[in-house]
Amino acid sequence: MRKNLQYLQITTTTDKREEAEQIAILLVEKYLAACVQIIGPITSVYRWHEKIENTTEWLCQIKTIPELYDSVEKEILAVHSYQLPEIIAVPIADGYLRYFDWLRDQLHSVS
Repeated sequence: MRKNLQYLQITTTTDKREEAEQIAILLVEKYLAACVQIIGPITSVYRWHEKIENTTEWLCQIKTIPELYDSVEKEILAVHSYQLPEIIAVPIADGYLRYFDWLRDQLHSVS
């Protein structure tokens, strides 16, 4: 594994493809994400208000950098319809360096 790679994959889910697309376009237009992949439909099973839920959702995989996490979270929360949306960030451990160069070139870093 190469040291000093500083990239994140943030995930969130929505119950509508249109909302997933809205989030994706918003983040890419604002240079907060280099790429957002929308996967779905998927099935999510979880407990909500003491009831087991089984719902169809759309998964957004957002590629960005750690210093933009707070801005990404803020933008997702501003448009997300869920009372408590899933927003999870996972560091990317390794990958194709030319892809990471492109990724960073697509983003506006926070000073």
